[in-house]
Amino acid sequence: MIRGAVAVEETGRGLLPHRLPPWARRQIPDRFMVQTSAESAGVRLALRTAADVIELDVQARRIAADAEAPMPPSAYELTEAGRLVATASAPVGSRYVFTFERPEGRIEPGPDATVRFTGLAAGAERDLELWLPYHDAVELLELRADAPVAAAPEPAALRWVHHGSSISHGYRAATTTGTWPAVAALRAGAHLTNLAFSGNAMLDPFTARTIRDTPADLITLKTGVNIVCGDAMRLRAFRPAVDGFLDTIREGHPDTPIVVVSPIWCAPIEASAGPTAQDPDRDEEWTVAAGTEADVLAGKLSLQVVRAELAAIVDRRQDDDHRLHHLDGLSLYGERDAAAMPLPDNLHPGPDVQRLIGERFADRVLSQFTPG
Repeated sequence: MIRGAVAVEETGRGLLPHRLPPWARRQIPDRFMVQTSAESAGVRLALRTAADVIELDVQARRIAADAEAPMPPSAYELTEAGRLVATASAPVGSRYVFTFERPEGRIEPGPDATVRFTGLAAGAERDLELWLPYHDAVELLELRADAPVAAAPEPAALRWVHHGSSISHGYRAATTTGTWPAVAALRAGAHLTNLAFSGNAMLDPFTARTIRDTPADLITLKTGVNIVCGDAMRLRAFRPAVDGFLDTIREGHPDTPIVVVSPIWCAPIEASAGPTAQDPDRDEEWTVAAGTEADVLAGKLSLQVVRAELAAIVDRRQDDDHRLHHLDGLSLYGERDAAAMPLPDNLHPGPDVQRLIGERFADRVLSQFTPG
């Protein structure tokens, strides 16, 4: 019944979907990724039922700056045949207390909640997907309905595994079905497994091994922006890291199409190096580059450098790997798009751009690999 997860943990109270397997979770290098990798981006329940009322008891956890700050409720969504049919909200129970200035990673326990959908037009059986909130880690405690519920059969759909940054995770999207991978999957009728981890698309070997071991008909890798924003690599390290990431995935997917996607437009680090920082002269979040164009000449990375390197790496590897492809991220959201639909914090797409990217990705990528 659980889709979009690579492992499901039995907790003693219920079921906890994970987007990394147990061995990989033990290798997570920082406290921020502990929470973001636990969040439910793309995870959903596949239900076949004639119910008019569905209730789901959950224990949800979200990142918070402290134990007292108010948090808006979370949206849970039902889709049918790629179309949103119902939305219900529930309060967040627990908090993962974390900021980059104070990276505590402390869990503050909170109460369980019940998500309740009503008015679902009981009658004939229908196949529904219940999407969990992308920004919460959600433990599934109990499912109830006023009619029998069974797991919907696996669809004859493209099994799409995607890896990326917070942009692919969905941050600043209004709801899970508004994150661009979900938009693309619903539009194209694809079976999504979203292995995007906010702040942590870092070419980690354990992520490559997870993708290697996950069934897929199509793999897409959107990489570069976290590495530049974190100033995590120089050009010398970036090139072999990309090759190694692809080599590992190919061990388990020798013939699966892989599309390497370069970063979308992000003005502060287009030509300047990272790391990024928050502009101290603004009250709202606004991303600026702490590096310079001179740093790029000394071997640091900018998005322009990353795009050129990814294109060159794919071009070189295509001599031996004809199922490897490249997509310029600027074709999903470029400078002209930014002038018309600016990023609200100068880094992350808002709901409008999330939808734009998802629609373009479905039409330009997923449609090329969808059977029939």
